[in-house]
Amino acid sequence: MPVIAPWPTTRPAQLPSQRGDTDEAMAAGTTVDHLTETYRAHYRSLLGLAALLLDDTASCEDVVQEAFIRVHSARGRVREPDKTLAYLRQTVVNLSRSALRRRILGLKLLSKPMPDMASAEEGAYDLLERDQLIKAMRGLQRRQREVLVLRYFADMTEAQVAQTLGISLGSVKAYGSRGIAALRVAMEAPA
Repeated sequence: MPVIAPWPTTRPAQLPSQRGDTDEAMAAGTTVDHLTETYRAHYRSLLGLAALLLDDTASCEDVVQEAFIRVHSARGRVREPDKTLAYLRQTVVNLSRSALRRRILGLKLLSKPMPDMASAEEGAYDLLERDQLIKAMRGLQRRQREVLVLRYFADMTEAQVAQTLGISLGSVKAYGSRGIAALRVAMEAPA
């Protein structure tokens, strides 16, 4: 967690002059040169951090640039210059959260369109097709039906189906392709 001086309630004390000692300037806060070096060294890592929180590259770049702008304007409040990176990381996280909040609020404020309702005919066709599929599945051999149900309805891999049924991977492939071919014939046949 970066160490940051609280917001001043009055005008800040005079910063050391540019002609002053380097140690004296560093004690007053992060210098522009240090911030520039931090930018060169850590821009990509900060962009990666933003990418973990946001979904598009443009938003990530905007957030990281805004973080550097904010740290630049508040560089006098960073007491320890070696904590500049931590301060930048925290700023990137906070700006990413704000961007996500704005998106969510925008989505909530959008009017929600009416969902597309299927017509009564489409519902009837779907029901008939499902009944036809169930009837065709019942007409398959037991192993073909088991393989197809586990593979496509339970969403298992071929290896998982083979392990579950206690058969070889080749058998799973053979039963699956024969079962699909039989289903295709049964579904295309007139009822």
